[in-house]
Amino acid sequence: MPADVLWKSMPLSPKELSLARVLRCGQAFRWKNVNNVWSVSTQDQIVLLRQDDAALHYAAIGPETAGAGPPPHAASHFVRDYFNLHVQLEALYRAWAEVEARFSNGLKRAAFGLFPGIRMLRQEPWETVVLFICSSNNNVKRISKMCDAVCAEYGTYINEHGGVRYYSFPGPDALAAAGVEGRLRELGFGYRARYIHQTAQMFVDAARPEISVAALYELRNRLYEEAHGFLLRLTGVGPKVADCICLMALDKHDVVPVDTHVMQIAVRDYKFRGPRAMTQKAYHQVRGHLRSLFGDYAGWAQLVMFAADLSDLNNGINQLDGAPVRHEVKGEASVRTGTEVETSVKPAKRVKSAA
Repeated sequence: MPADVLWKSMPLSPKELSLARVLRCGQAFRWKNVNNVWSVSTQDQIVLLRQDDAALHYAAIGPETAGAGPPPHAASHFVRDYFNLHVQLEALYRAWAEVEARFSNGLKRAAFGLFPGIRMLRQEPWETVVLFICSSNNNVKRISKMCDAVCAEYGTYINEHGGVRYYSFPGPDALAAAGVEGRLRELGFGYRARYIHQTAQMFVDAARPEISVAALYELRNRLYEEAHGFLLRLTGVGPKVADCICLMALDKHDVVPVDTHVMQIAVRDYKFRGPRAMTQKAYHQVRGHLRSLFGDYAGWAQLVMFAADLSDLNNGINQLDGAPVRHEVKGEASVRTGTEVETSVKPAKRVKSAA
């Protein structure tokens, strides 16, 4: 059991960061909400967050075996890095709203006026690769269950908080081991089990020194084309999944992953006049169209538009207490890269756990 949690605070407006929106809009899958406290595990701590109108409050719980908790700066550094807090979101919203106003007919709701505080996360690259392999033909709620299952099965136990056991996200070594594919299939991963296992094996293959977690991190400093090409070498990673990883983990903020939903938004709201079928040509044209309108942070703007189009972010994920988080939003909170394929995700042996 952890000792009393020591909370720290940083001044931050909900217009710069809305936890309830950001952590439910389909870019992160491991956060839990217990009585309005958000929690997630990193490799060596549990990070806790809560928010009011004036500040973001944060705390950390270290490993059960470590005795003293993590230093106070550990959670602070995580929060600033993970939420890209060096980016002034309100300034971006003002610029995006000007673009939106040029296309508005006065009938549709203004995404950038009604849905503040939605920003792009800067997630751990290896974890993002695995999670977006899971996103293929899938929805947010099921992906979240997969996250819990893979962490409980192959991650390292960190500590307990609020009656929930937290595990780290497993690295390539753990997921490359013999028997992993079969076990993931038992847990309901379906064909994605092979993709995850084979990709993990690529990262630990001594014959492929150019593919490593260190090389993956280095892609943050490389051009988009190099990063995208690297990712396409991985089993189970296609162009759209690679774009999601580039945007959400590799600092490629102008990248716009395109699916039929994003194409519909581009056609309906931003006068895209190119091909309507989702071909490679259409993909690049839609992405280029939105990039030309929204600039260096087009991927962030697309996230706000996507969230504004959802019917409900209160979709049963990232929450344990059953209390709804209300939003004025309208479609299913899903991450799709193809045709929906139904699979059931079975719980791992270690129950009541969280990533």
